[in-house]
Amino acid sequence: MSNGESSGGEHHRPESGDGWHECHCGHKHWGIYGAAGLLAVRRRGEELFVLLQHRAPWSHNGDTWGLPGGALNRDEDAIAGAFREALEEVGIDATHLTPLHSHMDDHSTWSYETVIALASDDAEASVANHESVAVAWITTSGVEAENLHPSFAKSWPALQKLLQSLGI
Repeated sequence: MSNGESSGGEHHRPESGDGWHECHCGHKHWGIYGAAGLLAVRRRGEELFVLLQHRAPWSHNGDTWGLPGGALNRDEDAIAGAFREALEEVGIDATHLTPLHSHMDDHSTWSYETVIALASDDAEASVANHESVAVAWITTSGVEAENLHPSFAKSWPALQKLLQSLGI
């Protein structure tokens, strides 16, 4: 059917959450239903590495390093949304990720949930779409040396403490 009508099957496309939301604090955030991002981690010897994405200059707070992530679709949980966004932006496959914990940045009517996941040695990441200009595994001790996305920079100390408490 050419006009987009269903032939009676139950195939539904999730309703996109793309769009701006103004929270009670007066800040605008991307994601009508909230947003989620992936903090993929892996250990190499004594060093703990996290996967960061260098965001395209045209994006909101662009030309900064942060987590792959974005708007949640309607009825999508944070793990599904973070894994979907990570696949779209940096090509990392969810089959190589084990979710461990999450961290919520709650703004009352809007929230951003960082999903912390252990990445297997087989997990590969690369620039997968126009939203990324680079992808890198960076030691946790080297994260603050990068030009960080402002929201990620603000949450990084709490995320570091959480990583330490998880004993990763």
